[in-house]
Amino acid sequence: MVELQDIVGQPGAIGQLRDYFAADRLPHAMLFAGPDGVGRRTTAVALAKLLLCENPQLGDGGLFVGGDATPAEKRTCGQCESCRMFDAESHPDYQPIYKELARFHDDAAVRNRVMQNLSIDVIRQFLLAPVARSPVQGRGKVFIVHEAELLSNPAQNAMLKTLEEPPLGVTIILLCERPDLMLPTTRSRCGLVRFGPLPHDFLTEKLQAAKIDAAEAAFWAGYTEGSLGQSIQLAKTGMYAVKCQMLCDLAAMPAGGNPKLAEQWAKTADTLAADAVKRAKKEDDANLSKTLAGRRATASMLQLLASVYRDAMTLVAEVDRPCLHADQPGEISAIAQRFAATPTDLAEILEQLSRYERLLWRNVQNKLLWDNVAITCATAAPLTV
Repeated sequence: MVELQDIVGQPGAIGQLRDYFAADRLPHAMLFAGPDGVGRRTTAVALAKLLLCENPQLGDGGLFVGGDATPAEKRTCGQCESCRMFDAESHPDYQPIYKELARFHDDAAVRNRVMQNLSIDVIRQFLLAPVARSPVQGRGKVFIVHEAELLSNPAQNAMLKTLEEPPLGVTIILLCERPDLMLPTTRSRCGLVRFGPLPHDFLTEKLQAAKIDAAEAAFWAGYTEGSLGQSIQLAKTGMYAVKCQMLCDLAAMPAGGNPKLAEQWAKTADTLAADAVKRAKKEDDANLSKTLAGRRATASMLQLLASVYRDAMTLVAEVDRPCLHADQPGEISAIAQRFAATPTDLAEILEQLSRYERLLWRNVQNKLLWDNVAITCATAAPLTV
């Protein structure tokens, strides 16, 4: 289990928590905000374990007493009953909250509902009700709300009083990427702790340690803007090989386009979707629908295509910034040269790709979408789907 002092790449966030502890003013409600996969959840879980530990220790082995030690000095003992239960994921006073808890709700109507947000029903049963009960171990209670931006307005309104004045010993941590998507009344009741992208070199090193090739590691580190979690997930899908082939196909595309590309890309998306369904079943024992998996795979491919044309625009405009696809410089240069005389076409392609991604979630026929994508990449023609 990671300790707070083991968190790297987030000096601002850990420094803020250190200041809270030093002043003995740790907020009872906090909002951990920042990109996905940069350590928000890991930090929240480490903090939860520390708050629930019965015998927190100083880094040198001395017993922690009072509020003088900071998170950089405090460590869970790892031996008490609370730590053992926490490590076994069976601690009665620690509760992660996420929208999928709806499937365990007492009400069958809630269980059968499509889980698009964190509903008031989930918040009432799994947060507000247990908050009012005394802690089992006596140290307190910690609730971590995942994807807090998915909290419905009624759910947020129902939480306001608890966020402002929770029972003694209760700590609530909300995790979100976009605080601006939450109600101002919710944000104002939480101590905001911001997490930034992880450093590129650190991320590349971690990915290589996870047996990811150096070139692929460097690409995902830049593409995900410093998200270790997203980088590892994308590497698992085999998407790097897909991106390399797509870039080669685009660089070699003749002036009139390649009529085989649409079918080829559609088949690739189907393969990625099928793999995602199998992976979800194997890793999480979850039943991921082929339709949803297909849309996600197509969206990922469209985003990769857009990153190619943004790099081409960078070269054409001679902007002083690194290219994401620096691992394939010849291909990017070839695409940029094709549009050197008509740079506005690159902006048109990016606009169209963004439009196709929006249409993807409106049940557009898959073949029609890929036909349009292939033509747009070849001619920058604004088409109607």
